[in-house]
Amino acid sequence: MIEVYIDGASAGDPGLSGAGIFIKGNGILEHISIPLGQMDNHSAEFMACKMALEICIDKQYTVVSFRSDSQAVVHAIEKEYVRNSEYKFLLQEIIHLSKALDLFFIKWIPSKQNRVADELARKAIRQN
Repeated sequence: MIEVYIDGASAGDPGLSGAGIFIKGNGILEHISIPLGQMDNHSAEFMACKMALEICIDKQYTVVSFRSDSQAVVHAIEKEYVRNSEYKFLLQEIIHLSKALDLFFIKWIPSKQNRVADELARKAIRQN
């Protein structure tokens, strides 16, 4: 099983944003920072998840366990529902992508357990 730690960060709300993705498992260790341009923090969190799923599909990682410190993202994916219409399209894309995998889990973790992904997201902000 591949473990995927994700985080989105914004310098301002909205502001310059970035996605951090840390992938490990089965001899794999990847650190990915993706600049996202201007967006709010929740959008950055959802984008980090979407991009991580795209990476997993592209690399043919079919059994994955995602971890995020964003309760909003984790709850939205678990319930397949988000109240704020601004994030509905991103959630729909995430759900669609997750169905391309053989097994997909997402779990909330405390921020202190997500430090690597957080550092990668902050690095991505600086790369904008």
